[in-house]
Amino acid sequence: MILDLFAGPGGWSHALAALGIRDVGLEWDEWACKTRAAAGQLTVRTDVALYPTAPFVGRVKALIASPPCQAWSMAGRRLGLLDQPLVHQAVADLARGRDSREKLLAACRDPRSLLAAEPMRYLHALHTVGDPEWVAMEEVPDVLALWKQYASILRSWGYSVWAGILNAADYGVPQTRRRAILLASRTRTATPPPPTHAKVAEPESLFGPGRARWVSMAEALGWGATDRPTPTVCAGGGPGGGPEPFPSGSRKTLSDARDRGTWAPRPAGVVLRSRREGAGWAARHGTRDNRPADRPAPTFTAEAHRWAWALRSNNQANATTRSSDEPAGTLFFGHRANECVWIAEPAPAQPDQDPVTPPDPIRITAAEAGTLQTFPAAYPWAGNKGQQFGQIGNAVPPRLALHLLAPLLDRTLTTDDFTLAA
Repeated sequence: MILDLFAGPGGWSHALAALGIRDVGLEWDEWACKTRAAAGQLTVRTDVALYPTAPFVGRVKALIASPPCQAWSMAGRRLGLLDQPLVHQAVADLARGRDSREKLLAACRDPRSLLAAEPMRYLHALHTVGDPEWVAMEEVPDVLALWKQYASILRSWGYSVWAGILNAADYGVPQTRRRAILLASRTRTATPPPPTHAKVAEPESLFGPGRARWVSMAEALGWGATDRPTPTVCAGGGPGGGPEPFPSGSRKTLSDARDRGTWAPRPAGVVLRSRREGAGWAARHGTRDNRPADRPAPTFTAEAHRWAWALRSNNQANATTRSSDEPAGTLFFGHRANECVWIAEPAPAQPDQDPVTPPDPIRITAAEAGTLQTFPAAYPWAGNKGQQFGQIGNAVPPRLALHLLAPLLDRTLTTDDFTLAA
């Protein structure tokens, strides 16, 4: 079997399924397990740190691990950096078959820090019978030093190993999500997958294949497409939608203006033509959107003022803001300060135009966030909006996972593989 530790809502599993392979995921979060079940993925709901390794010895061909990143992430308090010496000690001890986790856990400032040592407990147990054939691990960039420690140990066990930082945008993910990656194999030389995309498109040459331009949010979401509707851009609780992920914020929407405009996909360039309603417009017309999720967003046409939409990653002063014709920054969810919203950026005013009040920010929807993580638009996220956003923010983008897995499986990716994953 392929064993997936901290399997989450199925980023690795969905990529494997596109290649015709199934894995077994260990996951604790109730709603991630329900999402996996709805997606048809095999799952054991358990605490990875407590589950015994004995049932897997002699049965595991490959090990995948994406330990929780909250202790290390820039979106949190980053106490994992302070706990890092303790985690290194746990890895070193586990590699020798000595379990010092209980003592070290008592000294950790964040108990989640030590979860990054759990893959070594499984690797040591499996190593005793010559398993696994290959290993793939993913975490936030600050864990790279720990991955290098893993790499040194795995090399001493006969593996070829590569560890480094990769940018998901270089592999067609519409998000500049940088992650520390470890790839190891007993049967092949471990190397990072060749990038397929670049910030600026590169033509094919005698020195190698070309690279496409980074995929923008607009392209990923289908904004401006003529063959399918644009995903909705409104947020807010609806019937059966569950509580708001950020209940303190006001709920604003542009789509309740359906009677004031015409339904059509956004034009190329992701520009919304808007009347000069101003901030009081939503109060006059309501803030709920009961429109089905597959209906396109409105285009307002009267006395147009052009707005270009951008995505702001959180509420903090240094929040990353990216135009919709660029990839998103790294998507963080699960904390009130990480509210991710679309904001309107007006085009330069003409001399004969009066200043216009921009529309209110609009929260990103779970479907949009999932798409920017390269999950299918219809992926069966379970739970209320907050629970869905938490799963999405922690997930491995399936498209990145496809690129990481292909060389380990000796597979050449084809258009069909990406189609199945979309």
